[in-house]
Amino acid sequence: MSYDALIIGAGHNGLVTACYLARAGLKVCVVEKNDWIGGAAVSRELYPGFTYSNCSYVSSLFRPEIMRDLELSKHGLQVLPYEGGAMFTEDGGYLGMFRDHDANRREMARHSRRDAEAYDRYARDILRHCRFIRPMLMRRPPDPASFRPRDLAELAWLGKQMFGLSEIAMYDMIRFWTMSIADYLDEYFEHPVVKAYQAVGSIIGTALGPMSPGTAYVLLHHAMGDVDGNVGAWGYARGGMGSITKALAASFRAAGGEIRTGSGVDQVLVRNGRAVGVALANGDEIRASRVVSNMDVRRTFLRHVEEKELPGEFVKRVKAFKTRGSSGKLNIALDGLPRFTALPEGAPNVKGDMHFTDSIEKMEAAYDDWKDGRFSRDPFQDMMIPTLIDPTMTPPGKHFMSCFVQYAPPKIEGRDWTDADRDAFGKACLDQIERAAPGFKNLVLHVEVRTPRELEAEVGLTEGNIFQGELTFDQLLFNRPVPGYADYRSPIRDLWICGSSTHPGGGVMGAPGRNAAAEILRDMKQPAKDMSDAYAVL
Repeated sequence: MSYDALIIGAGHNGLVTACYLARAGLKVCVVEKNDWIGGAAVSRELYPGFTYSNCSYVSSLFRPEIMRDLELSKHGLQVLPYEGGAMFTEDGGYLGMFRDHDANRREMARHSRRDAEAYDRYARDILRHCRFIRPMLMRRPPDPASFRPRDLAELAWLGKQMFGLSEIAMYDMIRFWTMSIADYLDEYFEHPVVKAYQAVGSIIGTALGPMSPGTAYVLLHHAMGDVDGNVGAWGYARGGMGSITKALAASFRAAGGEIRTGSGVDQVLVRNGRAVGVALANGDEIRASRVVSNMDVRRTFLRHVEEKELPGEFVKRVKAFKTRGSSGKLNIALDGLPRFTALPEGAPNVKGDMHFTDSIEKMEAAYDDWKDGRFSRDPFQDMMIPTLIDPTMTPPGKHFMSCFVQYAPPKIEGRDWTDADRDAFGKACLDQIERAAPGFKNLVLHVEVRTPRELEAEVGLTEGNIFQGELTFDQLLFNRPVPGYADYRSPIRDLWICGSSTHPGGGVMGAPGRNAAAEILRDMKQPAKDMSDAYAVL
């Protein structure tokens, strides 16, 4: 059997691409190596009665245009916004954060009146940066070295956006993209815990510390999403993050698409410089007029395409693409709700993101451990209890805790992770929680610990990098994944890439998958059905 398009990988971007192509009338098949779909956006029952979001764990970046186009609400997707969060301090106190801007100012004033006053200016400036970058998410980056009319038109559009800013805002924008978050926050705030909480989004998923240049943009990447139109808000997908890919799969099947699980790809088949299908690990071959890879760029071209089919310079650049893993994850089944002694009884902050690393310097120290090839014994954790808002994930009275951890190196002092290393990493994280919530360990029923080793083996994330590549300025826009190939194409005709290695990058966003579908349909000179008029022609 032959298909019009074959998608490698049933992660969210692969499914988004598949949905758009199927809705355009193409015969589309998705092949997935695991026996389940979802990639990093997956919900799994690994302990009886408990549903884990065992990789990605919160939603904000997923584009509302895609949700509307693919009717994901109709297929059961619901995102529940959560309330604020907290940064616990070493002296037993805390800084609380809330969805309400004025409540945040009042809370900051407990620590620094100057910081409370600066918060208005900071929030305004971050929003300005978000408004500048958000329109680019659903546009193909222009090639600045190309004289093709479309690239010139896109460069002119980008220039118009820049010159729409004031002179000061333009300078600030250029500085912002290359600054460290530590330097950027120093321009607004003075209190260590205020700066630490604001820096959280700058280090999530990246192999950089808060003092590293480029981390200010990583913060923006996490701040530019929305829930129900509220820019910067975050929420939980009801039923776990797998609800997103479950709804995408339902939308895809409703359009006539086919998904084959347990079908790992061994090699992309190339004939006369053109992709004609794939050979599966079990020896089967599937033919298709075009192949679209949702794997990262390194995995796609260095593992599943014969090097002789690719230009040498392209291979060199792909090998240089940075996919340094830095993250781990703990998923914990709890017999009850832990009591964090720093928080007042009934404080809403427990429903959001909670952290223990109360200064930029402590975050940087955790990063220093990563640079030395060690996981931190005092790690940074982004800790949440989704079941306080979504009780569907556990039995009544029980809870699920998600802990995203920085920093976990892809190798331990140059060698592969062992089970003993993984267990020691998990213990360091649990010990840190116990100090903030005495008696916590007595509530633990089950723990899944995931290091970069597990993230690569199970999810296919090279070195465990959750963004399929660093979000540094040298790997953004027309440089993502490599110069000359930011249009989702490859040197091999009819071999495309649609994952987070492409513009605009990682997170459960869907934009790379949607943009790749638009390019494929344009290449076929077919109308992009079911895409909003504002984005149908880029």
